[in-house]
Amino acid sequence: MDLSNLKPAKGSVHREKKRLGRGEGSGKGGTSTRGHKGHKSRSGYSRKRGFEGGQMPLQRTVPKFGFKNINSVKYKAINIEVIDKILKDSDINVVDPQTLYEHGLISKKSLVKILGVGNLSRPIEIKAHAFSKTAEKIILEAGGTITKI
Repeated sequence: MDLSNLKPAKGSVHREKKRLGRGEGSGKGGTSTRGHKGHKSRSGYSRKRGFEGGQMPLQRTVPKFGFKNINSVKYKAINIEVIDKILKDSDINVVDPQTLYEHGLISKKSLVKILGVGNLSRPIEIKAHAFSKTAEKIILEAGGTITKI
């Protein structure tokens, strides 16, 4: 150990903040590292979101398009073949939104629409918010019943 390899303890030496605008002798006087003139050199400058240097911003050049229908009803579509798989795995007689939720097919508050892809292997009672015409036909031909909630 000698004086040539002595160093301050780690974390004890801090770099000082730049002291801007404190005279030419500091090396950071005059323009205070902001360059000359313009928006960015002024105090209180903040660029607006979407600002493109004076060019017309994209959100103003692109026209508005379409609309959201506030009266639209979003159904979670379940095919008959999915219901048939549930029937083969378990011995239930009624399929309703609660049953579909327990099998992880829908979320708790989903509205369910049964669609007519697939076939039923046995008669069953199905309760849902909506049915397609083909789904109704397939369920009734298999000897099942339909209940609209």
